[in-house]
Amino acid sequence: MPSLSPAPSPDSTPTTRRTTTPRTTTAAEAATRARQAASAFAAVPLPARASLLRDLSHTLGENAVHLAAVAEEETRLGADRLRGEIRRTQAQLEMFADDVEAGAFLDVMIDPADPDAHPAPRPDVRRMLVPLGPVAVFSASNFPFAFSVLGGDTASALAAGCPVVVKAHEGHPRLSDLTAELAADALPPGALSVVHGREAGRGLVTDPAVRAVGFTGSTSGGRALFDLANSRPDPIPFYGELGSLNPVVVTPAACAARGETIVREYIASVTLGHGQFCTKPGLLFLPAGHGLDDEMRRVIAATHPATMLGSWISTAYRTTLTELAAHPAVRPLHLTDQPEDPRAGAPALLTTTAEDVRAFPELLEECFGPTSLVITYTTPQDLLEALPALPAGLTATIHGQEQEDEELVRRLTGALQAGRLVWNGWPTGVAVTPAMHHGGPWPATTSPLHTSVGSRAVARWMRPVAYQNMPETLLPAPLRRANPWRVPQEVNDSSTRRGAGRPAG
Repeated sequence: MPSLSPAPSPDSTPTTRRTTTPRTTTAAEAATRARQAASAFAAVPLPARASLLRDLSHTLGENAVHLAAVAEEETRLGADRLRGEIRRTQAQLEMFADDVEAGAFLDVMIDPADPDAHPAPRPDVRRMLVPLGPVAVFSASNFPFAFSVLGGDTASALAAGCPVVVKAHEGHPRLSDLTAELAADALPPGALSVVHGREAGRGLVTDPAVRAVGFTGSTSGGRALFDLANSRPDPIPFYGELGSLNPVVVTPAACAARGETIVREYIASVTLGHGQFCTKPGLLFLPAGHGLDDEMRRVIAATHPATMLGSWISTAYRTTLTELAAHPAVRPLHLTDQPEDPRAGAPALLTTTAEDVRAFPELLEECFGPTSLVITYTTPQDLLEALPALPAGLTATIHGQEQEDEELVRRLTGALQAGRLVWNGWPTGVAVTPAMHHGGPWPATTSPLHTSVGSRAVARWMRPVAYQNMPETLLPAPLRRANPWRVPQEVNDSSTRRGAGRPAG
């Protein structure tokens, strides 16, 4: 899951304590309720839909103290981190509310009829995006608010006009039920449901009522569900955010100019959230002879073991780290015994060479936790020849000097395959903005065309429909000449200029 920078919103102090336990809901029951609610929810006017999203944001803020306490009991992520994540989740909901109110996300296009068009007369064609229908969302373990019951996938689907069924993560089940119960006061019946368990998740993916799936999690789990979605009699879109190595490349000029600062910041990014971000930098390319080993050891030795999200995470971390450290092409820079607490993990740094990365592709396996692999290269060409071996990722970062490295950086940006390229910064920190793309080619995601962060995330839950020669009274409101919803309309009027687009006025 992405790391999200704090949003400037004050903490809310009122707390609502709910003690009732929601009735256990099966996947089939939840999907049926979502299907029954879909038409009415899609027809909710944009201002009212925006108001629902703002009500959800207000509900989170009003109950922030209690929600954060429950989340801390289940995840051990820390009170400050969790309160900041609640504020970020509120900001996401409010962003989508603003986008819904503006209406541009409907992507309305109008081609008026033109009997004089060549080579043939042109009919009246009007196009817009409409909701797909019920959406299944799989929560992430490492963001119990921002990528969970009311997180970005849910918020964007509700903004699109789609009811949502959330498969709760087993790492925070009580928080999931509590959040859903609070949200029920703000939403129409059937607009949001929560189910638990792996079988329920598989049931959602195969249920005929579900029209799309959003997933954030492991590559193996995501691939299994992706295959399931595609094996249905009626295959549906599966938007999976999976694993990523997020390589960081440091040029010789940057290493010489500010190498110690770079490696200190790099270790801070690796260990942020105890390495449990999908944007954690897992690979660091440094020029051979960099002389920074002692500084890296000093900095990471000061980072103590910490409790991870759950035993399933810490076990996988320890296993993968042990296998990687035992590889004959790998040398430990900092490797200590793991804590006795089975849920904890100790930070580590390993190193190898670009030549060995080319020879041993098994070195390029994601290790989800507070560790990273430092890769040394002898020449820029040695570096460039190693990059094609890397799997595509969510991010790739370059630390360079603008004047000295211009030609090398151009070649690097062409060789690094990722959804976001970062210059002289760090990938842990995903701005929720319209231009943000949090995605990438396989195996980072199952759909490189789409993002799970930012306002464009809503496009995943919609499909285009064109209406040809439809009477004005039968058109959806956004496509009518009167434009009662006051949404942006792109009008391609060939009578004024062939093929040109202009907004309706």
